[in-house]
Amino acid sequence: MAYAIKAKIEDPQAETFVFAAQKTMYGGKHIAKGDVVFLFASENEGGRGLVARGVVTSSEAIPRRPDLERQTPRVSIAVRRTALAVKRLGRDELKRFKDWKDGRPETELNFKFYRQATNKIVGVSDGAAAFLEGFF
Repeated sequence: MAYAIKAKIEDPQAETFVFAAQKTMYGGKHIAKGDVVFLFASENEGGRGLVARGVVTSSEAIPRRPDLERQTPRVSIAVRRTALAVKRLGRDELKRFKDWKDGRPETELNFKFYRQATNKIVGVSDGAAAFLEGFF
């Protein structure tokens, strides 16, 4: 399985990235060393959407806090960039894909990243990963 992260990315051209205690959804908590991850610079934080693809070089689950009854799993990861995006893909390009049951990779990405606009790590289907590969 491939993964995608939407987070604040200050330098999209960096060779390495570190993301501490990131919220996970849609299987994102299973991200592990060696996994492919697509990096989206959060538009809520001044980014422009898909910026890079990388490989996870380390992954560490953040222990749950015993004083909280409900909490989203969090993971810290380090990523080595393997490619920069050459085509644009962000909220503006994905917002028209709203038929949640159409099976399109664009709809999957819109649902997972922009229906609830928080930054997060998500698992993506093989179809969505193949679609994202077309941006490099």
